[in-house]
Amino acid sequence: MLSYRHGFHAGNHADVLKHLVLIQLLQYMNQKEAAYTYIDTHSGAGLYALDSGYAMKNAEYETGIAPLWDKKDLPPALAEYMALIKDLNPSGKMRYYPGSPYCADKVMREQDRLRLFELHPSEIKILSENFRKLDAHAAEQGRRPTVRGKRVIISDGDGFESMKALLPPPSRRGLVLIDPPYEVKDDYRRVKVALEDALKRFPTGVYAVWYPVLQRQESRQLPEKLKRLAAKDWLHVTLSISGPSPDGFGLHSSGMFILNPPWTLMATLKETMPYLVAALGRDKDARFELESGVPLTGMSAKAQRPQRG
Repeated sequence: MLSYRHGFHAGNHADVLKHLVLIQLLQYMNQKEAAYTYIDTHSGAGLYALDSGYAMKNAEYETGIAPLWDKKDLPPALAEYMALIKDLNPSGKMRYYPGSPYCADKVMREQDRLRLFELHPSEIKILSENFRKLDAHAAEQGRRPTVRGKRVIISDGDGFESMKALLPPPSRRGLVLIDPPYEVKDDYRRVKVALEDALKRFPTGVYAVWYPVLQRQESRQLPEKLKRLAAKDWLHVTLSISGPSPDGFGLHSSGMFILNPPWTLMATLKETMPYLVAALGRDKDARFELESGVPLTGMSAKAQRPQRG
């Protein structure tokens, strides 16, 4: 199925959580001089207009980026995230929201590599055009690459399957973001299968999975299945801006599950998540959950006690 267009959801609370975590992962990777590869299995269009097109239909950005736009007391990690978005909107008006490829491109260094995959024919066309414009703008400013090779490669392909050929990356350093639309139940199974294979090929890689927290069984079971994968350790964070709606429709909660997370991420999220709940919460059921642990190898194995707020 190729009906999903992320533009409808750009800048919502789930994007805030996903991109906050992604930027922190990339910044951690930047701490070592050696180059690394970023793989985005479901890249989307890379950049979204909030004042026109799909984003205007449901205005989901009002549940995420909008309440943060004028905040002056942001925790450091959120301030860094907001600075990236405001740099994209130099007029001071909230017009554009970056997808994960744009966030990665802005945070990563010249020597690092982006490998972007997208199946939707319209989305990949827009993604390619967006990066062509970025390259043209850089050239106009006199900024040309000083390292050999193609920094960004955009491919029309199935990210689940295509990332196999890229693991392990040449430098043995890499970050993979997996965030399919979950339009079909099989996406949940494919996430687990893809990670099982990836960890065999590249056990020291950092893997980040975004998923919607829904009532459906596949969504509820995914984190528990990921906790059993053969990574060194894991971190799991969810953000809920409200309780479920009476009709059961709409996304009110989402999660990020990271395999082989940086040791710094837990402390960063402990500081940041309470602020997000206070800023984005819509009712008394707004909350976050944060937990970490090692792979569950038996029924008696336990994770660190979850922190809630």
